[in-house]
Amino acid sequence: MTKSASPLQGELKKRKPFESGPQEAWLNLVRTSSQLMIHFDRLFATFGLTSSQYNILRILRGEGKALPILEVASRMVVVVPGITGLIDRLEKAGLVCRERSVDDRRVVFVTITKPALQTLSEIDLPLRELHKLVMSPLNSGEQRQLIQLMEKLRVTVVE
Repeated sequence: MTKSASPLQGELKKRKPFESGPQEAWLNLVRTSSQLMIHFDRLFATFGLTSSQYNILRILRGEGKALPILEVASRMVVVVPGITGLIDRLEKAGLVCRERSVDDRRVVFVTITKPALQTLSEIDLPLRELHKLVMSPLNSGEQRQLIQLMEKLRVTVVE
């Protein structure tokens, strides 16, 4: 009896089975993340933002005070190598302000602006609705299980 193709195998039009369960699980995770992020990217684009720029503004709003750029970078959901470029674009758009530390000129602090706070308040409701929509196939118990599984993966990853 041959094993039937998995849904992912069909989506990718992959002729041969996956090499292993871990490979199939990983590719499912990446494929799902990519497909869900498309919806979030579209939402943020309607406000002139990328998902990374939104993440920076969310961090700054949540903190409620200026943060060093490297601290912002460490809190990003998706690690980005070009945090300075993202901050540059946000500053040019009037969404953040930068200021050098008086104690250590190498440290640059970033503060969110009032226009950015207004933009975030406009994003809040549609974002909550999008979260509900993309997670709607899972009941609350399944959502909790998914959270626990993802946390388990992050904790066990070898750096």
